[in-house]
Amino acid sequence: MPETFLLVQMLGLLLVIGALAGVLAGLLGVGGGIVLVPAFFYTFQTLGYGGPQLMQMCLATSLATIIVTSVRSVLSHNKKGAVDWQILRGWGPGIAVGAIVGVMVASALRTEALQALFGILGICIGAYLGLGKSEWRLGDGMPGGLRRVLISPMVGFLSVLMGIGGGSFGVPLMSLYNTPIHRAVATAAGFGVIIAVPSVIGFLFLPIAPDYRPPFTIGAVNLIAFGVVVAMTMITAPWGVKLAHAMDPKPLKRVFAVFLTLVALNMLRQALGW
Repeated sequence: MPETFLLVQMLGLLLVIGALAGVLAGLLGVGGGIVLVPAFFYTFQTLGYGGPQLMQMCLATSLATIIVTSVRSVLSHNKKGAVDWQILRGWGPGIAVGAIVGVMVASALRTEALQALFGILGICIGAYLGLGKSEWRLGDGMPGGLRRVLISPMVGFLSVLMGIGGGSFGVPLMSLYNTPIHRAVATAAGFGVIIAVPSVIGFLFLPIAPDYRPPFTIGAVNLIAFGVVVAMTMITAPWGVKLAHAMDPKPLKRVFAVFLTLVALNMLRQALGW
């Protein structure tokens, strides 16, 4: 298939992916990465860019988009005084360490192993989105000391293995420790920056075999997918926010939980060769 035609196909698919990710992020408050990683996977695979490092490209490119969207989100939330900088200062170093370890582990794994991990973790996130209760609590405040030392790297580590920002793990974690939801969402955007910046730097130095690399890829980050998706999410995320104010997003969140669980199960199925 001619390179130009592949490029046009890729651009078309990425425009749709970016638009959908933006609307879902605005409407449901879910991070784009949870949608982008499987979308990138099926796009690159369909266009013939499969291979043993396909998932690394999906994770890295998703995390690159999260740098831009998370910085924008933190600045916006900070204007409203919603970001808890004390939590960010206390949890940031551990999250960053976990993210760096996550890049090292992800770089050493094959696509099938990363698919399986995405599938298992995606099912867990889907279950929480669909079944979780806002009143669930593990404590009255964010833990410190040894518990923070143990938990904070896990947030960064697991997020990198899924190619996601701080929302999918950070928001439930802070909510379970009695952080108001608007504050948790705002602060989790800060988690996203702390996770994405060091991990993307690491992924930029990961060599991908030329036969399996889409055009304009540096390390494991595809610049076309990054640029198109960031542009589209900037345009469509406000649409999702408007929809969220015009309707009750809770039933939609349940529907999305089912969708995410099905996508995660399909990833797991492929990883196991079923």
